[in-house]
Amino acid sequence: MTTPPALLIAGHGTRDESSTEALRTLVRVLGERRPGIPVAGGFFGAAQGPLPLAEAVDGLVARGVTRLAVIPLLLAPTGPVPEALSAVLELAAQRHPGLAHACDAPLGPHPKLLDVLERRLDEALGGGARRPEDRARTTVLLVGRGTADAQANAEVVRAARLLWEGRGFAAVETAFLSRTGPDVPAGLDRCRAQAAAAAAGTGGRIVVLPYFFFPGALLERLRMQTEGWAEAHPGTEVLGAGVLGTPAELTEVVMERYHATVAGDPLLSDATCDCRTAARDAPGTGER
Repeated sequence: MTTPPALLIAGHGTRDESSTEALRTLVRVLGERRPGIPVAGGFFGAAQGPLPLAEAVDGLVARGVTRLAVIPLLLAPTGPVPEALSAVLELAAQRHPGLAHACDAPLGPHPKLLDVLERRLDEALGGGARRPEDRARTTVLLVGRGTADAQANAEVVRAARLLWEGRGFAAVETAFLSRTGPDVPAGLDRCRAQAAAAAAGTGGRIVVLPYFFFPGALLERLRMQTEGWAEAHPGTEVLGAGVLGTPAELTEVVMERYHATVAGDPLLSDATCDCRTAARDAPGTGER
């Protein structure tokens, strides 16, 4: 029987051990759920970072893999990041002649991931988040990494709009940690104005929601900026939500994208697996 295409999960570069462990956990869970599909993962874009993507590819080839379905663990295309991933894959092809690969698009804003973001907001707010009137006085600040690529930044704004639709929050504003505006303090200023209006003149309440998969340096920077702003505005309640992490929904989205990538690429789709059937039967993904 022909070995099915491997699932290669590509995370953007980090030196943070908690992020590395989260990716290892995701790889392990996916491997347990689909033991017939070789699975590996690694990071690209960080010099001398842990768990290099190139080593993950080498490990799969050592297991007899000749075809890769690459799923970038990204929420939006971020400037030079796609080029950096392509460079890693091209070098891998040079090291391993005959190795074929197909690369899927970033995962966000997938409807299932939007549901996870909503759950992170509920966790930050507590039980009161389930009351319509409680959400109605809450403004959300969705914070992305930020890039010089306007299209990538626009994807974060699109995610904010989709998160706001039908969920009952007063507003969902956006901010970025670097390279573009509004920055986090400016975004919080906008949220404060929205929250005050929604709360009939009181200070209102803001939830800062990181648009990242994993904790790390970006999250620490966001916390520092949020805490500094909150100290300067004691009349406004500011809460911090958690990162997306690796919930069950993420494994479902990754496998959905794997099946679609395999079924849609002629170099991969002749595998003796149920990829075509799974892709055809998968539920609609809505906004991509």
